[in-house]
Amino acid sequence: MFAELSELLGDSVERPPQGKLTLLGATKTDASFLVHHFLSFYLKAGCKVCFLALLQSFSHYSIVAQKLGLSLTSAKERGQLVFLEGLKAAQDVLFSKRQESAEPHPFQFISGDGSNLKGLYDFVRTALSPAVGGDSWNCPVLVVDDLSVLLSLGVKPTDVLDFVHYCRVTVNSQLKGSVVLMVRDSDDSEDEENELLAKALRHQSNRILWAEGLATGFCKDVHGQLTIVRRGSWEEKAERDLQQVYQYKIQDRNVSFFARGMSAAVL
Repeated sequence: MFAELSELLGDSVERPPQGKLTLLGATKTDASFLVHHFLSFYLKAGCKVCFLALLQSFSHYSIVAQKLGLSLTSAKERGQLVFLEGLKAAQDVLFSKRQESAEPHPFQFISGDGSNLKGLYDFVRTALSPAVGGDSWNCPVLVVDDLSVLLSLGVKPTDVLDFVHYCRVTVNSQLKGSVVLMVRDSDDSEDEENELLAKALRHQSNRILWAEGLATGFCKDVHGQLTIVRRGSWEEKAERDLQQVYQYKIQDRNVSFFARGMSAAVL
């Protein structure tokens, strides 16, 4: 995890946030560092994590995690991390001769019309439900990278939102855990489905972290801009959302954040 980002968010591994939906977004930039941050943060916090990796392979996330001082392989072996590799799952459904079983495949929806995500939801529910004898993990966490991939597989935005709703009821409400979702903006301005999904999730989220490329173009000392929005809640009687904007620079094993125009290269 990146200590500076945890400090900006007010997060602590001793008391990880619970019952929250965090939306991660990216526009004209690569914001995968946000996914790596939250994955490593919750694992270091001792949480049970279900990771739906729809975009990259396990080896990709594992290599980055090792740079952050974390072994995803060890986390899987001890039962703390349940990892679904979307690329392999799709291949299993489309090209493998699977035997019929009572348990539906999480990616069975791609062999139909893409409207039934029940198998994927059941995978999440089973992965994060407490063991019969109880377990020693902290709150359960669902991390998805990224939901936009489901749209490209033919799933309608309404069906993706239904999936998110059921996951939130189970993870946020029933299990008092957290949900972290990544949605990347399409470069195609006419991609109405992706825009609809992003807008709907913005309204549901408790906090939003949205990365954008610089309007001035590439800069070796400033890689992008991150907007953090904390949504007001009725319980906290917040009158309005709190928004903060930072610029950042991605390094090999860290990400540094600073106020706009306050880069060390500029000063």
